[in-house]
Amino acid sequence: MNSDNDLQIAGDILEVPHLLQPPSEHPATVAEFVGMARSIAADRTQWEHLVRYDATARWYHRLRTGPGYEVWLLSWVPGQGSGPHDHGPSSGVLTVLEGTLTERTERATRALAAGAQRVFAPGYVHEVVNDALEPAVSLHVYYPGLTEMPMHTSPHCEARTEPRAVTA
Repeated sequence: MNSDNDLQIAGDILEVPHLLQPPSEHPATVAEFVGMARSIAADRTQWEHLVRYDATARWYHRLRTGPGYEVWLLSWVPGQGSGPHDHGPSSGVLTVLEGTLTERTERATRALAAGAQRVFAPGYVHEVVNDALEPAVSLHVYYPGLTEMPMHTSPHCEARTEPRAVTA
């Protein structure tokens, strides 16, 4: 069973800024992926002009790919959510760029405001939803690239046996 804190042994790298690495051209560690996400978040010219809002479905755009990883940009209008899911064999970094998103897991519910980041390991089950009254935008880095996104009946239940098509 994966715990809510996938970095239990080492602690939360996001709380120890001196461990974070500057952006790397070819990131390979959690710290480097976090640094890359922070760098993209800080440079609005890389993503702001691409954002679209869709009232019928979450909008997403693959922003970048690299050796073994993908970077996705997502928008969330009020009320939109991902449903409880994991990311199969992929690890990830979720960064809120604008607005506020709510992350629900078996152990906690967190409001994630602009600038907040979450790091997760393969098999981490969560649900992300825009519970706010304003739209939100988020950046998602997956390593390896996202190939499956099994849906769950709730954040702590077993995955369905058939993987769902990837929609970031």
